[in-house]
Amino acid sequence: MLITRLTMREKALERRVLRSLEQVEERLKECAREADDPRLADIVGHLIAAGGKRLRPLLTLLGAEFGDPRAAGVIEAAVVSELVHTASLHHDDVMDEGLVRHGVSSVNARWGNTVAVRSGNWLLAKAAQLSAGLTSEATPLQAEASERLVRGQLRELVGPDLPEERLSHYFGVISDKSASLISLSLRLGAVQAGAPAHVGEVLAEYGEHLGVAFQISDDLIDITSPSADLGKEQGKDLAVGVAGLPVLLVLDDVRPENGELRALLSDPGGLRGERHLRALALLQRSDAMDRARTLMDERLARARSALAALPSEPARRALDALCDFVATRTA
Repeated sequence: MLITRLTMREKALERRVLRSLEQVEERLKECAREADDPRLADIVGHLIAAGGKRLRPLLTLLGAEFGDPRAAGVIEAAVVSELVHTASLHHDDVMDEGLVRHGVSSVNARWGNTVAVRSGNWLLAKAAQLSAGLTSEATPLQAEASERLVRGQLRELVGPDLPEERLSHYFGVISDKSASLISLSLRLGAVQAGAPAHVGEVLAEYGEHLGVAFQISDDLIDITSPSADLGKEQGKDLAVGVAGLPVLLVLDDVRPENGELRALLSDPGGLRGERHLRALALLQRSDAMDRARTLMDERLARARSALAALPSEPARRALDALCDFVATRTA
């Protein structure tokens, strides 16, 4: 599990978080069963049952370590963070035409786009219901993150106003779609555990930078890792015309040696078959991959810098180790 990688010398923290993650897992399954219709319960529980890294609940629990990690509602706060994330997966797979998620069929592939959108909405509503039972700060935080998430999804669909705004548009989208949920997870844990206000602000800053780096890492992995490791199709974003950071860097690079790749990536209909494989191979050899990694590393450095304002304790060291994980992950 991820927590084990982050707490190699912090066995007390590891045991405490593992116990809490088990409770989070059971509560997530309960939330799905609480759907009125058994068919809806199957749908909203589909990706929950498939598992995943559970990064966002883990971050909530680590955020709680800066207060009282045993405080009432900390487990529920971790559940809220994962419900919002799972809702975003329902919506993203509709937007990206994803067929596989966490090694199982996506919700839209199994039940259709309309069901996937509505079930994602149900998960957001459930998260809002649970956050209403937490500390008074939790609901505004969850509402703000949900608003940013939807705004990011809409901005991604609409696209940039001008081609030269592609990169700034990209960073705005991933800040809203990815970083907002990472930041939310950490802050929910901190406020529910009664951590000092300045700790929550530092964790939010760390989460924003980590979230951007994590999405860049996803973009790289989509291009470099085989489908068996990804739990979804390799190069899926590329195939449907969703431009990750390496793609955008190539499109902005007018050097002649990138001409063939730029022409393939500019295809408005997306890429299929041999054209997809060719673009994938060219992209893997492109220096855009190294440039994207450099931008990712810069964000991770900023995340680490933010951590310096936190008390020196096991949870801070685990968050620092998480930066190493993001830098080297392959799935």
